[in-house]
Amino acid sequence: MVDIRFIEYDGTEKVVSVDEGTTIMSAGVGNGVTGIRGDCGGACACATCHCYIDEEFLDLLPAPEEVEAAMLDFASNPKSNSRLGCQITLDKTMDGIVVHLPESQY
Repeated sequence: MVDIRFIEYDGTEKVVSVDEGTTIMSAGVGNGVTGIRGDCGGACACATCHCYIDEEFLDLLPAPEEVEAAMLDFASNPKSNSRLGCQITLDKTMDGIVVHLPESQY
């Protein structure tokens, strides 16, 4: 199991535990996390799973592929630590990852 600490824009925190191999988007949507929508179901086609990965965890993640980087151009208020949750598959090295959510996905 991998624990994820979601921090919504208003500061509300929700910790969820999911199986390895689950994406951040699926973990959020499946556990009712407000602020992560995943409208395209994980096809990297909408940017509604945009999130900010806490700086201390960025080095654990593979670099965004070209399609994700391009889709982040459509995200609301992208930052240097922006990622699409549908493109991050969790493994045990990411246990405890902190994911901040933007004010809006649109």
